[in-house]
Amino acid sequence: MEPSTAGILGVLVMLALFLTRMPVAYVMTLVGFSGFSFLISMKGGLNLLSRSFYDSFSSYSLATVPLFILMGQLAFNSGISRKLYNTAYHFFGNIQGGLAMATVAACTAFGSVCGSSPATAATMATVGIPEMKRYGYSNSLAAGSVASGGGLGMIMPPSVVLIVYGVLTEQSIGELFMAGIIPSIVLTLLFIAAIAIQCHRNPNLGPKGETFTFAEKMHSLIGLADTFIIFALVIGGMFFGFFTPNESAAVGVLGILVLAIIKRQLTWQAFLNSLYETLRTSCMVLLLVAGAVIFGKFLAVTRIPFNVAEWTASFDLHPLIIMAMILTIYFIGGCFMDALALIMLTIPVFYPVVMSLGFDPIWFGIIIVLVTQIGVITPPVGINVYVVYGMAKKFEPSITLEEIFKGTIPFLLAIIVGLILFAIFPDIILFLPQAMY
Repeated sequence: MEPSTAGILGVLVMLALFLTRMPVAYVMTLVGFSGFSFLISMKGGLNLLSRSFYDSFSSYSLATVPLFILMGQLAFNSGISRKLYNTAYHFFGNIQGGLAMATVAACTAFGSVCGSSPATAATMATVGIPEMKRYGYSNSLAAGSVASGGGLGMIMPPSVVLIVYGVLTEQSIGELFMAGIIPSIVLTLLFIAAIAIQCHRNPNLGPKGETFTFAEKMHSLIGLADTFIIFALVIGGMFFGFFTPNESAAVGVLGILVLAIIKRQLTWQAFLNSLYETLRTSCMVLLLVAGAVIFGKFLAVTRIPFNVAEWTASFDLHPLIIMAMILTIYFIGGCFMDALALIMLTIPVFYPVVMSLGFDPIWFGIIIVLVTQIGVITPPVGINVYVVYGMAKKFEPSITLEEIFKGTIPFLLAIIVGLILFAIFPDIILFLPQAMY
């Protein structure tokens, strides 16, 4: 059998196994190992299997994954998220839709110490939805803003998705982190604008909340102190060259742990819960990475990625049109598959194509994270929507999935506007990485 034919057959088998709801990591490992063994040898397949798992779980670069996940878990269990929301509420709460704006701003801030989209959405759902419902916010705006704002955790450094992209493409994780800062801020402002437009058209969606004095607003800024300290240590340390990404992650964990202990905000049970969730999530991510590496080696043997690159390059089209086609595939795929799994599955195919077209790999990394961010709030997968739905049911039993998906539509439009801006002005993404190096 021709290698390319075997590759196509392997992809079809993989898609069929996805329909059985078999874990993505297991599917990629099974198909990659079987295909590689068929084309090369069983001995070669077993060697690939053992080497890929060992390299993934012992990778120095991937050590940042469990550290940043632990940092986010400690931040959540020590109550940092509530302080962030309280500060944002003091500044935005007294304007139309202000509580939803406060939630989005708090999501961005919490993403700077979390790095996980579902974790950010779950945390802010617990904090923000009860307050918004107390002030008469509609179910769609309350839950939609939380689900969409949680997606900002995918791009705001430290982002687990960006770490994995950097490892798979051998790009600097520090540069990717720097590249994610300005786009995440721009998206936050676009989300706030989307809320303002909605509430201007229909004031009943988000009634005004309490009004605070200037002194009360200034006093609430104390709640940002912990986040600012950790962000300055982690991102500032990398920007000025004091720490490597691994060292920054370790410093961030130590910083949150010390702050939580000094302020007595972390119980022993909460600490154990943080360790458990970190272990569970880290194993999931590392298994995905190992599976993606094995499947990528199989694809490399079939030469499908190189054939796709050559086929794409043969089109007499502008590179931006080809990029739009690739991003459309990511958008559709993100609607059906977890963002992390999708990126690891497709990078071996599309990364060579993107490089042959002359696009910057750092810019491409941020762009595909933004596109797959759409997938976390669109059906049928929409993991953030389901997370928020599960959390919101505790406070508002009448809420439905349809209402949450409807509430995410304005934020989807905001992301599309952001993508257009970043495509027209790539320096928005590349400014900080270029300043860093």
